[in-house]
Amino acid sequence: MSAAYGRGAGRWRYGIGRRVAELCGAILLPAVLATAGVAQQTAQAREAIRTITFDDAVAIALQQSSLIEQAQNQLALSRLDVSDASMRFVPDMRLSLGGDQDFGRTFNLDEGQILDGNNQGMSARLTSSVTLFDGLANFSTLSQARLEESAAALDVERIEQTVVFSVISGYIGMIEAREQVRVGEENLAFQEAREEEVQALVDGGQQPIADLYQQQAQVASAQASLVDARGAAALAEIDLVQALRLDPTESYEFVADSALDTPTLETELDVSDLMSQAFAARPDLAGLQTELEAAERGVSIAQSSYWPSIGLSASYGSSYTSAATASFSNQFDQRRSGSISLSFSVPLFDGLQTRRATERARIQEDNAELAVDALRQQIALEVRRVVLDRESAVQRLAAASAQVEAAERALDAVRERYASGVATIFEVSQSQASYVSASSALVSARYSLLFQDELLDYYVGDLDPEEGIGG
Repeated sequence: MSAAYGRGAGRWRYGIGRRVAELCGAILLPAVLATAGVAQQTAQAREAIRTITFDDAVAIALQQSSLIEQAQNQLALSRLDVSDASMRFVPDMRLSLGGDQDFGRTFNLDEGQILDGNNQGMSARLTSSVTLFDGLANFSTLSQARLEESAAALDVERIEQTVVFSVISGYIGMIEAREQVRVGEENLAFQEAREEEVQALVDGGQQPIADLYQQQAQVASAQASLVDARGAAALAEIDLVQALRLDPTESYEFVADSALDTPTLETELDVSDLMSQAFAARPDLAGLQTELEAAERGVSIAQSSYWPSIGLSASYGSSYTSAATASFSNQFDQRRSGSISLSFSVPLFDGLQTRRATERARIQEDNAELAVDALRQQIALEVRRVVLDRESAVQRLAAASAQVEAAERALDAVRERYASGVATIFEVSQSQASYVSASSALVSARYSLLFQDELLDYYVGDLDPEEGIGG
């Protein structure tokens, strides 16, 4: 009886155990699969994030900029103009083929007689001509085309500098926004730690409950400020995505540490030397000066019509007519003929077209000279303005550094006074707010100086993306 009971109880426990195992498997298996799926999705998302360094951003911007593409297309057109101008020195060559059908009575020049009936004829002639002298217009045209090609190449170089500067500016803004996030995170961590300290003091009866409420308000304020800072950092990255013309549906991680250098505090900058350097190095100024030279060639081209022109031409060919009894090949062999002619043309009156063309060319030359003068003045003002702004940025950075040090010492002192029961929670909050404000101002001053350094290089025409930001 007891043995049977034991065997029954064993079967009962085994059945219960199996059901429990099945139930646990039914519960845990989906959880394990879900966890594995989440891990796989996380890994895939991590792989889908594209990492972009500063050098990558510069390369992407130079490759995808529509402004650079347009400038390069203009350069390609200028090179075609150079090729066209060069071919003006080469003789042209034309092959002409003709055929005719005569009906009725016709006079055949080749036979020297009147022919009756239907007659067929065919001719072939190779002609070539070259201009020997056209008032040096061909030389001026070639020189103008080469100058315009050089100006187009300089335009491409300046646009590339502008694109690189836009990337640098975007990176500086993004790095500054991230630093502001760091300041906000440190402030929030301090406020939360301070809340725990105040909570302990209130629990011990050393401080009133109002101090805890005040500190909780400071924590909430720090959280709100951090949210704003993170939003600004995210917007800065979106601005970079737009500047680089990246796919906005994809995810990107911008790496900026390798592109960041410490700003220099040099304040003694010679404005005259910087202006001279800018006048010598700015590709856009060199391009306008080259266009001015091209406009001068345009005047020479217009004036060339006052001069006589000399041309040389030559032709060679043969013909066939069915009126003759000779075969096709014999006629083409017997009737071979060629000619060489030299033409000399003197312009006497062209309705004042040459005069008006010369006036237009001189006006274009004057406009090109005005453009050069205007850009030189703009460059001088840009250099002078950025030097002044940079000096102010250096002074703001020094003042912000001193302000942070003073605010930090004041905060330490007021915290000790509060712990001793001498200062109020309001004084601690004010001191912490001053320290956070000073830290934020220091970040802004530092990256403002970095921006002014890059702006100075851009205005001077010495911007080198390989040196990094602040290099």
